Amino acid sequence: MGMPAPVFDPRAVIDGRPPGRAPVGIIIGIVAAALCVIIVFGIELGESVAAGHSTTPFFIALPLALAPVPLLAAAVLFIDRLEPEPRINLLFGFLWGAGVAALFAILINTAGLEYITQPALGASAGQYISATAGAPVVEETLKGLFLVWLVRWRRQELDGPTDGIVYAAMVGLGFAMTENIGYYINALVNPVHGGVALLGYTFVLRGVLSPFLHPVFTSLTGIGAAYAASHRDAGWALALGWVAAMCLHAMWNGLSIFGLAGTVIAYLILLCLLAVLYGVIRADRRRIVGQIEHCLPGYEPTGLVTPSDIRMLSSLKGRRLARNWARASGGLPAARAMGDYQLAATELALLHQKASRGVLSRAEVAQRQQALLGLMQVARSAFLRRRPQPPPTPWTGAGASGFTRPSSHPAPMPRPVIPPGRER
Repeated sequence: MGMPAPVFDPRAVIDGRPPGRAPVGIIIGIVAAALCVIIVFGIELGESVAAGHSTTPFFIALPLALAPVPLLAAAVLFIDRLEPEPRINLLFGFLWGAGVAALFAILINTAGLEYITQPALGASAGQYISATAGAPVVEETLKGLFLVWLVRWRRQELDGPTDGIVYAAMVGLGFAMTENIGYYINALVNPVHGGVALLGYTFVLRGVLSPFLHPVFTSLTGIGAAYAASHRDAGWALALGWVAAMCLHAMWNGLSIFGLAGTVIAYLILLCLLAVLYGVIRADRRRIVGQIEHCLPGYEPTGLVTPSDIRMLSSLKGRRLARNWARASGGLPAARAMGDYQLAATELALLHQKASRGVLSRAEVAQRQQALLGLMQVARSAFLRRRPQPPPTPWTGAGASGFTRPSSHPAPMPRPVIPPGRER
């Protein structure tokens, strides 16, 4: 019997892993994190039962905590359109926040409150110090460990600050969901003011006005992680982002002692930070587009990219129109091929920046370059394999002339741009 044909796996090329091999480590991590979510739910359900309210408060709190998640997750994916991250990694990040980080935060925060701060300072002062000084350190460290994992094992996924913000937001979103369940249960079973009124106030405060708190806190760690991943010897950036996240978290918790005035001040600070994050995302998008426009023209001799392709790749609207065109002319397989082509071309442009910064060795850059060019050629052939009279390409106004078919003998691939002395 002959050897089976090798499996061509576009996702593996983009992820930089061997084709045909499932990401076993991430799958194991997802399963473990999901088990942690179940354990946390069991703990919170047990607290509800221990308060003498059976399971009712938990099953009221759960849908309330889940309510903002789809909207916020959609917002994160909207931010992540130009160079989308692997959905399996985003799922792992969400479950890490909801399970691993939340579980250990409950255990460590509870132990610190009961055995350190309250015995030393009393119930009220101990709880305030724990929330202001203890919880931010514990929670931002546990959430930030996912970003540390990315820097160590999935460095190629962090191409810029937008990637760091996206991953951090998913971790924070998962953590906030699980934490809110506990807050809603406590509002219902509070022996003094508990009930529907307190639950409604808590839901408005945490589920409507501030569901983005933890994603914003951890985004600072994410920006630091992205810088550390895309520059040599920049581990200090990850540490700086982690410290900034803890300080912001501590500020939010600490201002609560000043009542409504403190809450308003904290909100104003967070709104200013949201505006800064928006500016960072916009600037990063311009950087990626600049890389595409600067680097991809050098690949025109290969026949894998044309000037009209570069214009298409430089615009979110152009990319969407291209995928719609591919779907109209070749169905879903062609649309998927167009998506693969767009992502591979973007990764190829970003590879040049990594090469110029010395993040990857010359051999790693050359290997990655050839893999991405191979994916572009396969994807291009797939979405050009269509009906004799395809609809015109919306970004050129022409039919098949919007693309140039790769030659059967393409020109030699350009060498990656690596400044002298930066090899490792």
